[in-house]
Amino acid sequence: MVHAIEMDLAGRRLRLETGRVAKQADGAVLATYGDTVVLATAVGSQTVRPGIDFLPLTVDYQEKAYAAGKIPGGYFKREGRPSEKEVLTSRLIDRPMRPLFPEGYYYETQVIASVLSADQTGSSDVVGITAASAALTLSDIPFGGPVAGQAGRPKRTVVAEKIAPALSDAVRQLVAGPIRDAILIPNKSARQERLGQILEDAIEKLKADDPDRSRHIKLVFHSLEYTEVRNMILERGVRADGRGPTDIRTVTCEVGVLPRTHGSALFTRGETQSLAVVTLGTTEDEQRIDALEGEYYRTFMLHYNFPPFSVGEARPLRSPGRREVGHGALAERALRPVIPSKESFPYTLRLVSDILESNGSSSMATVCGGALALMDAGVPIKEPVAGIAMGLIKEGERVMVLSDILGLEDHLGDMDFKVTGTKHGVTALQMDIKIAGITPKLMRQALDQARKGRLYILERMAEALPRARPNLSPFAPRIFMLKIKQDRIRDVIGPGGKMIRSIIADCGVKINVEDTGDISIAAVDEASAKKAIEMINRLTEEVEVGKIYLGTVRKIMDFGAFVEILPGTDGLVHISQLAHHRVKSVSDEVKEGDQVMVKVLEIDKQGKIRLSRKEAMAPPSASSPKEPATGYPPGG
Repeated sequence: MVHAIEMDLAGRRLRLETGRVAKQADGAVLATYGDTVVLATAVGSQTVRPGIDFLPLTVDYQEKAYAAGKIPGGYFKREGRPSEKEVLTSRLIDRPMRPLFPEGYYYETQVIASVLSADQTGSSDVVGITAASAALTLSDIPFGGPVAGQAGRPKRTVVAEKIAPALSDAVRQLVAGPIRDAILIPNKSARQERLGQILEDAIEKLKADDPDRSRHIKLVFHSLEYTEVRNMILERGVRADGRGPTDIRTVTCEVGVLPRTHGSALFTRGETQSLAVVTLGTTEDEQRIDALEGEYYRTFMLHYNFPPFSVGEARPLRSPGRREVGHGALAERALRPVIPSKESFPYTLRLVSDILESNGSSSMATVCGGALALMDAGVPIKEPVAGIAMGLIKEGERVMVLSDILGLEDHLGDMDFKVTGTKHGVTALQMDIKIAGITPKLMRQALDQARKGRLYILERMAEALPRARPNLSPFAPRIFMLKIKQDRIRDVIGPGGKMIRSIIADCGVKINVEDTGDISIAAVDEASAKKAIEMINRLTEEVEVGKIYLGTVRKIMDFGAFVEILPGTDGLVHISQLAHHRVKSVSDEVKEGDQVMVKVLEIDKQGKIRLSRKEAMAPPSASSPKEPATGYPPGG
């Protein structure tokens, strides 16, 4: 049976429908907003995989090329790996829903949001969030989201795993004290190693050969670790590395750390370290994005890499995953507002952040290191940008907001709230929460605390490099811009591209000509670029009445000579304008190939140019013999 609800939203009709398609899923909603249609499905397994003690939730957002009437590119002509937008939207759907599943729900759960039709308004991601939430709400999967009418199913009962009280007490007596001491070890690797050893010893001493018994010991252990960390912060105001709630870890900044790159910086905060490197490119390096909403180009790209050694692990290198894409997108969004316009700085920018160490807030280290690397490259950013990750510990009425959180505080805390900005304001926000929500009062406190931390970090950055360097790296390309009239583009390109290829070969430069008449010239040195500019100016220069040109005689006629004064542009020097004296024959004065100075007398409505050689010559002296007056044919 089909159930549907509809409402007007921002001038368009939103319709949520269930019961017509994908009926074997636990929950399925077909959401229509304007001409955008998204199908969201939710399925939860009926059994728990052995050893699972966390919520195995997977969210996939996928855009079908047919939704926008397109055929996928590439060799296979079918949808391939998820695009950056699909990955980011998957994370966008995941984040608000994950905290709403009940404690102890360890069933494999998958949510898929598929864009079936796109009306180019860019609303498919928002519709996907709405549809996914509705699909979970309508399913029997336990989910604390919004309640919908006409169509819900009874929720499954989640039974918390029962742990024998005797085992729980034995674990607590054995590990509570050692955990308390281990938490205070300031070094992340040493702390993790010690906690791991305590757990192994407990399993060994309690003879946990049975998989269930071993898992129960781990559950109690992690529960105690969770409790100890939070109590230490709430009761004593002391964090795992000994800091107070608002303290920022030690910050060090270095710039110009790599000799041959266009710009580089090493930003270190505690045990988190980012090596940020900037490369300047030309328009040929722009990234072409073929999205459902249409094609566009990116001139600023930020790529974030998280190699396994940054957290002391050994595992195979893979292509960037969702975490890398998400962190990179956040840092790019944070820096984009200060990037100069293409008109004022005509470079394509690629910023790469390689995380060399990680113990919390590596995306924020990317923002700080990225801003320094951009300034080191001579990119005239509007202002430096810094980022900080805020945390929250909340137990009933007891609340503590933390600045610059560690990985441990992210893992065991209730919030990871990332704030980036300049000294004047915020440029980007991202919040991950594990509780139902936070109050406006707590949000104000977190933002104010983040502002103070951000200003402190900006001061440390300014000590290394307060503003962008005045000059680009000697290894960076030089780009020069000029503008020509659109009807002169063909003169620069030439037949079959012959002319522009000739300029590129002669000058050793890269040239890009836009349909608007904007031309960018990239060269390794200024002299090569100036040579190319002069050649283009000659090709596109407009003839001016009254101006004197050095021209080349191209054709001799009985009534005058045609002289090329600009490439592809010639005019007529009538026989009467060849000299101050009477000229009997044009060939007596000039020959084809001669270079002569001529003055532009007139450009008529048809574009024909009248030239004068005698007007460009010095007048005859008084002692020169005068020629008898004579009549010339019309046109002289």
